[in-house]
Amino acid sequence: MASKTGLKRTKSVSTPKRKAGLREIASAANVSIATASRVLSGNNKVAPAIRKAVWMEAEKLGIDPSQRNKNKTLAFLLSNRAMLHAFHSRILSGAEAHCAANGWDMIYLSYNYPAHIPWTDLHLPKVVQRYDLIRAVILAGTNSANLIKLLGHKKIPFVVLGNNVIGDQQELRNQDAVFVDDIQGGLDATRYLIGLGHRHICFVGNTRLPWFARCFEGYERAMNENHFTPFQSSTDSTDDAESGYLGTKSLLARDEPLTAILAGNDSTAYGVYKALQERGLRIPQDVSVIGCDDTVGALLSPALSSTREFPEQLGKQLVELALNRISKPDQEPQRVTIPTEFIKRDSCAPPAHSAAAKFKNGMQRVTTG
Repeated sequence: MASKTGLKRTKSVSTPKRKAGLREIASAANVSIATASRVLSGNNKVAPAIRKAVWMEAEKLGIDPSQRNKNKTLAFLLSNRAMLHAFHSRILSGAEAHCAANGWDMIYLSYNYPAHIPWTDLHLPKVVQRYDLIRAVILAGTNSANLIKLLGHKKIPFVVLGNNVIGDQQELRNQDAVFVDDIQGGLDATRYLIGLGHRHICFVGNTRLPWFARCFEGYERAMNENHFTPFQSSTDSTDDAESGYLGTKSLLARDEPLTAILAGNDSTAYGVYKALQERGLRIPQDVSVIGCDDTVGALLSPALSSTREFPEQLGKQLVELALNRISKPDQEPQRVTIPTEFIKRDSCAPPAHSAAAKFKNGMQRVTTG
């Protein structure tokens, strides 16, 4: 039946609003379209105040600027370390997995550079400086202040494994960094040995390197809180197994009182094992041994007690902080510390009475090899 008015009803059709884009962001931030494009594409060679204004206006307009740069790639820069290093390989594995889970890609680069030359004399891999390809850099391996200064000068976003930065630690104050709590790891391991009845515990490892120095700090704290004198046997070797071997040989040659050794990492403990076994000493019947980082400890005989440092989790956190920095480039520096876990295996036992009887009455000094 026709309508009395003779008019047909029609549905109103609303015209969808055009989404805000680069032009609107540039206009709101009072900058050129070219400048807004550089900011949103991840190029940090723009004044911080202008960069902040562009990102703020983008957020007000409901735009996620990080999605404008279609390239989603991070660079994993392994500095001054062997490519198949047991610990850093696992950090890379964790980082790659977290990238993949979040739809990002990762490229791996090996980079060797001297620690003591001015930052102006360093030459970065060219791909790291391609803002259109690499959104941020993860610094693993062993790094120093000159590289951190260079990346800051070039305004390349990065996150660094803080435990492995040698030299001036002040450079880490304003940087995104992930740490493992190896000070607590050294403290827990030493307390465990003390709880077994050990009093003559030596630290073996090159404490001129920061990851050894931090473990030694925890060891020293545990010894001091129990009124025992800490002592160490250290060499200048940067080869961890060699450092453990030579440090232990030097210790045994001095005929120091000894019932237990805390090694700065598992590779160092491998060298400790070798030196003790050459001397005819049994582990743990004559000397107990603990490592740190739990990379190869389970493969040694007897299986090595060690402090687990969760390298895959370190890799995940390094990526997480890098992605946070990309999405919020002007946020405050981020710092994350991963706890450790002490793993008991077969390399520790209470000190033998026969061995304790021949030891001198405590250490009165800190000895260094």
